[in-house]
Amino acid sequence: MSDPDIVVVGAGIVGVACALELARQGKRVWVLDPQAPGMGASYGNAGHLATEQVFPIADASILKRLPAMLMDPMGPLRLDWKYLPRALPWFMRLLLNLRPAPYRRTVAGIRALNEGSLGAWQRLLGSLGRRELLREEGSLLVFERPGSRAALDGLQQRMQQQQVPVAYWSGEAIRKVAPQLSESIQGGLFFPATGHFLDPYHVVDELVQAAKANGVQFLQRRVLDGRLTDHGVALTTDQGPVDAHQVLIACGAHSAALTQALTGVKIPLDTERGYHLMLPHEHHRLPFAVTSLERKFIMTPMTGGLRLAGTVEFAGLERPANMERAWQLHRLSKGLFREDLTPQDATPWMGFRPSLPDSLPVIDRVCDGKVLLAFGHQHLGLTQAAVTAEMVGRLDTDSSGANPYRLNRF
Repeated sequence: MSDPDIVVVGAGIVGVACALELARQGKRVWVLDPQAPGMGASYGNAGHLATEQVFPIADASILKRLPAMLMDPMGPLRLDWKYLPRALPWFMRLLLNLRPAPYRRTVAGIRALNEGSLGAWQRLLGSLGRRELLREEGSLLVFERPGSRAALDGLQQRMQQQQVPVAYWSGEAIRKVAPQLSESIQGGLFFPATGHFLDPYHVVDELVQAAKANGVQFLQRRVLDGRLTDHGVALTTDQGPVDAHQVLIACGAHSAALTQALTGVKIPLDTERGYHLMLPHEHHRLPFAVTSLERKFIMTPMTGGLRLAGTVEFAGLERPANMERAWQLHRLSKGLFREDLTPQDATPWMGFRPSLPDSLPVIDRVCDGKVLLAFGHQHLGLTQAAVTAEMVGRLDTDSSGANPYRLNRF
């Protein structure tokens, strides 16, 4: 095999979408990942095209919640106390980014990506002839307690200020489109410019097949280290060296070490460990994704059943998964439907969402163009993958102008 023009490190949804875009531009592309394509965080995401989520991953109230985060192993937002010393610097940076000016930059940066995400996915899936993999039918955020109405109204106002399409629906209106939801639902916010994927892993596989048809080679190799050379980059893998003119680092929560090795920049990258529970016998319960305001989780209808997802755990990359957090999602669903969901044959899962303290990804071209970067999309990796691929495809020809996703912000 001749040396590639560019090596993409990471075979998740972002890396595969970028590989396809670069191959279509005529580059010889290799994709390296220790797992098969799509088997990391991309396999188990909630499947929600979350264009409405334009605000950072946390707010200043996180300090008040810190004791509960440490003490409640089943809470929707959990910090492993053994991981606390490593996590505290990241949390301090998160709080600093909640000051007015950084906060405005974060919202503007997320909003810009999200506003382009639906159109980018329509173009990408359209180019494959597979638009049907994405259902563009909107999504709902529902509430049950009358006292939550004020918070919902405040959220609606904030979203309207950011030009997020949103409408209030009464409980009666919600049950007309989702009749299996219980009478406890008081109302909710409907987001018409969102959608959901019928099978996120199948989407990755379709992109992989298209990439292979365009000459991309997928190799199961772990990248251990890297360095710049006169002619590009030299990577050390568990199966020997790989040389290329360029590298694209798109390995999600695992991107920090290689980025530092090649650029010298230490990235404050941490992981939101996300859990899901897949219920294979639950079909036709919901027409689109529904999130509970109070219970803080999402339910997405898919080809393989109903996926419950949405908890966040800060415990790093090394600690084993606590699958009780996945099963907790079924307990949280009780009372949301007229008849409870069946957990028969359900499968739990945990994956690593890559998160930076300003809630923005890194999408950049550095080291004289030898290193491209596309990681740190927190829980919006699926949403922003197609628009990120389009941006990466333009980095070689248009790296000028303001870019809130630059590496040098660190």
